[in-house]
Amino acid sequence: MNLHDLRPAEGSKSAKKRVGRGSGSGIGKTAGYGHKGQKARSGSKKNGFEGGQMPLPRRLPKRGFHNNFMKVYTVINVEDLNRFENGTVVTAELLKETGVISKIEKNGLKVLGRGELTQSLTVKAAKVSESAREAIAKAGGTVEVAE
Repeated sequence: MNLHDLRPAEGSKSAKKRVGRGSGSGIGKTAGYGHKGQKARSGSKKNGFEGGQMPLPRRLPKRGFHNNFMKVYTVINVEDLNRFENGTVVTAELLKETGVISKIEKNGLKVLGRGELTQSLTVKAAKVSESAREAIAKAGGTVEVAE
């Protein structure tokens, strides 16, 4: 098979409708717009106008709230850090490279204290919970908070 042999599936493509090309085409003269009126005029935009009735989007209630000042962190627990060797400097970039996290959120990494830590590590994160800080210190590691 070559690129020049490729064809779309039979019946999947149809020609563009050429309107206003003579009465023999069946869509000549007014080209499907009927006679006169607002919808027949050029540049006509009706969009969501409902003839003065209250438009649907304005009839429906507003829901929810979005806090623009909310900080968003990539969250990880200390038990997930056991995969690293003793003495490793754990950063968000290292966690992403090794596939522990899929992406680094805009405010960085936050370490939480669920589980047990058996390795002695240096953890660099934007935020560290008290329980995580204790677990890292108990395992003989250190914590560096980089804001």
